[in-house]
Amino acid sequence: MTRGPQPFAKWAVLIAEDEHAELDPDVVQDEESFRAHLAAGDSPLASLWTGKLTHWDFDRDPKWAAGTQPRTDERRARTYDRLGFADDLRKALDAAAPVHKEPGTTVIARPGFTPWYTPQRAADRAFYWPKYRDLLAAKGLSAAAVGHLDDATHSVVERLADPEQDAPRQSKGLVVGYVQSGKTANFTGVTAKAIDAGYRLVIVLGGTLNNLRAQTQRRLDKELVGQENILGGADPADLDSVIGIDYVGDDDEWDDFVSYGARPSLLGHPDIDRLTTRDKDYAGLQQGIRALEFEKRDRRLPLHHPDNLHHTAARIMVVKKNKAVLEKLVTNLKQIQAQGLLSEIPALIIDDESDQASVNTTDPKKWEGGDPKRTAINALISQLLGLLPRAQYVGYTATPFANVFIDPGDGADLFPNDYLISLRRPDGYMGVQDFHDLDSAIDPEDRTFANSQELAHVRGVYEDSTGDDRLQEALDAFLLAGAVKLYRADHGVPERRFRHHTMLIHESVRMAEHAELALRVSTMWHKSAPMSHKNHDRLRALYESDFTTVSAARAADLPTPATYEELKPYISTARSLINKGASPVIVVNGDKESDYAKDDLDFDRTPNVWKILVGGTKLSRGFTVEGLTVTYYRRRTQQADTLMQMGRWFGFREGYRDLVRLYIGREEIHGRTTVDLYEAFEAVCRDEEAFRDQLTTYATLVDGVPQVTPAQIPPLVSQHLPWIKPSARNKMFNAELVEIRSPGKPIEPAAYPTDPRVTSRNTERWQTVLSALSGKSTLCRLQPDSATPLPRTFQAATTVVAHSELLGILSGLEWEGGKILAPHLAYLAQLDGRLGRVDDWLVIAPHRTERNRIEASIMGSGPFSLARRSRQAGKASFGRISGKEHRAYAQQLNDLAHSGTTEADTHTLSQHRGMILLYPVVEASTDAEVQAVATTGTVAPSEVIMAFTLIPPTAAIDSTRQLVRFRTKDSNDPNAAIVNAQ
Repeated sequence: MTRGPQPFAKWAVLIAEDEHAELDPDVVQDEESFRAHLAAGDSPLASLWTGKLTHWDFDRDPKWAAGTQPRTDERRARTYDRLGFADDLRKALDAAAPVHKEPGTTVIARPGFTPWYTPQRAADRAFYWPKYRDLLAAKGLSAAAVGHLDDATHSVVERLADPEQDAPRQSKGLVVGYVQSGKTANFTGVTAKAIDAGYRLVIVLGGTLNNLRAQTQRRLDKELVGQENILGGADPADLDSVIGIDYVGDDDEWDDFVSYGARPSLLGHPDIDRLTTRDKDYAGLQQGIRALEFEKRDRRLPLHHPDNLHHTAARIMVVKKNKAVLEKLVTNLKQIQAQGLLSEIPALIIDDESDQASVNTTDPKKWEGGDPKRTAINALISQLLGLLPRAQYVGYTATPFANVFIDPGDGADLFPNDYLISLRRPDGYMGVQDFHDLDSAIDPEDRTFANSQELAHVRGVYEDSTGDDRLQEALDAFLLAGAVKLYRADHGVPERRFRHHTMLIHESVRMAEHAELALRVSTMWHKSAPMSHKNHDRLRALYESDFTTVSAARAADLPTPATYEELKPYISTARSLINKGASPVIVVNGDKESDYAKDDLDFDRTPNVWKILVGGTKLSRGFTVEGLTVTYYRRRTQQADTLMQMGRWFGFREGYRDLVRLYIGREEIHGRTTVDLYEAFEAVCRDEEAFRDQLTTYATLVDGVPQVTPAQIPPLVSQHLPWIKPSARNKMFNAELVEIRSPGKPIEPAAYPTDPRVTSRNTERWQTVLSALSGKSTLCRLQPDSATPLPRTFQAATTVVAHSELLGILSGLEWEGGKILAPHLAYLAQLDGRLGRVDDWLVIAPHRTERNRIEASIMGSGPFSLARRSRQAGKASFGRISGKEHRAYAQQLNDLAHSGTTEADTHTLSQHRGMILLYPVVEASTDAEVQAVATTGTVAPSEVIMAFTLIPPTAAIDSTRQLVRFRTKDSNDPNAAIVNAQ
């Protein structure tokens, strides 16, 4: 039905042509009977029309649409006009299938590419994509979700090079999704469309472990490659002919693998030959060079010519990101390259979890002669691209920070120079936002299970928790949730939603600790096994205080036992399912593949995995934990991308969202202090959302031209918590700090110039402030607190300086080692109302005590009390500039102003007034040396360093609470334009 909507009179014809329709063409004779069927809730009819209308809504610039934009009321009206529907029927259809206007895919791309993947071109040879699209719909994916996937995959494929073009061209792109949100579905769709369009070699880099690679291989085999391509002509009924063919006979879901009815080549479309299987990674071309010796219909023409391209089979391999495996592939390709076969092959390289292993983590400062030194996997991927001149590289990740820190100027590296695509948040997905009340306008005291994500799903684990009480509660919650799932399956909810039921416990990265923890958990689980009155009472109390109330507020449409007594019969069944097999508790860790080859963990081939998983890092990257419902998480990390990947509780939880519980550490020991892991996830969530929001902002075309290219991406990566970095240090060599926002926090630079000429220029820039301070003395009273139990006082010269004047002084200062104040200036410059508002600054120049005071005039102003400071051994930096009491005083004034106090002693306070401590510093180790400098009662500008500590007002920040931003440096273009993100 690629012709678009046709007049309603042709409806019966359209139905007859649609092989997937479950309707009798005679069932609807006119608009009145059609509307009656819709009103009666005729599911086949409503389903059919929801699909068709949504498809037409999403269609990209079809000829029939007369220029109307996708997913708009105008497009829907044009559709109805073409169908000839009256107003009443239009209203009925709008109610049954509303227009989905949610924002779609965000694309930032380099301009100038030639559009080739037109809707007509996509439709002409469509074979694998339509089948995959229909498969997703049959699995229950909504018409809108399929439409969004169609749109997103189109956005990727259109940015690849035209596989038929004469001149070879490579592209590099990055697709950013969410953790466990369907990225595999996206690159499966991209692969389907790419093969339909003419790509004939697909290399999927699928994880760093065999189980992850096998998981991806099976998914592609089941949903794209299909039965006929896997069998390769073998008769599945002949047991001898299927020996050695995976899935046949040992996979319970073989009948669910996509089927095309015959070998695709017999239907006029390309077959797909697999060069890897479920159990076998790439081990060399089994048929040697012939495995990639593509058959040509016309040997006089290159493979990429349309006369050859669309009459040859595609090859696909799913390869582990492992040095030995990739070296074999590169070696084989080099052998083929010698015969000149590679330059003609349109190839697609898909890098799943592209921020893991693929990124070069060597230190550029240690490169000899400036030549890049690459880590093993990064070097091998670069070699693949070098060997395949028509290869297109597409990286997929949910945590893109490491990828955007790659040097755009290194042409052999993997920076996404051509495009960066941000996928929309899928419908039905539970992500980090679903566990936090971000910027909620509801007062904390008024929050309930219905309006608070935290109350509904999060249970804090605190330092003062008694023994294993909270862990026992988490185990009880897992048992109760399993029982509720069984109850729902008995009361009409599709059982497939509850096929797997799992709990994840993640406390440590150390494998030895995992074994100890697993033993502890197993002991607790078995001790609670006897269904005594005590155990039932404990389960009853948790069910009635937690589950019944949350489910009533969040899942009123799902069957849920009203009382524990009603649930009780399902408790023992749930325990039996969890106990089935060797143990209810499975440790998932290790460096060897055998550590992961456990039948109880095979979510694909095991009918029901109901287990408690104890694991670490390997469990938190790429490995999909199916049916995850309860998580007990206390693992610390200092990298935002690592932390987000550990959020295995993110994903699709259809039929049991209300049962999901996160037990998370709120007071975990971190060095000499404690950290709140729940707060850490919230900060990373804000980092992620800030990144996506800015992508969306700069993706908007201005006069048809992109505002930025990927290489000119503004400082998109933020940091909301000081101890959580965007990525690992060895992935951020190319990251440049752009902005540090410090509301209410001291800013104290220490690396002052050592050149007297520079020092003199810096001192002269403070002349107007020094003149305003001249001859003044104010009594400053420090109020007692826990740090200073007794009231203290000191004398200081004070004045008030306008924000613009201070900004002018600071912007002109010169520093040892570059623009060390620049990230702070980027923040301070926005305090003119754009980000926050600062009217002026209270300047405090403390006097030393009368007994130790040494005074001198500076440029005719003063006298000022000179401070002595010494630089750190071997460094240009001083130690602390401000005195402890002076800083505490300034901080108290700032806090008082933030609390609404307007006056403290002699100072008028304001929420829009910052504090600055100013010190005329003389480099000296003794008072005698200071006295020697000031023998004439004056010091030259070159002899005194005007050191300072700034404390911006606490209110000088926007609602995002963003603290730090970075940008990527281009080694070939140090002056590359970076667009101001504000």
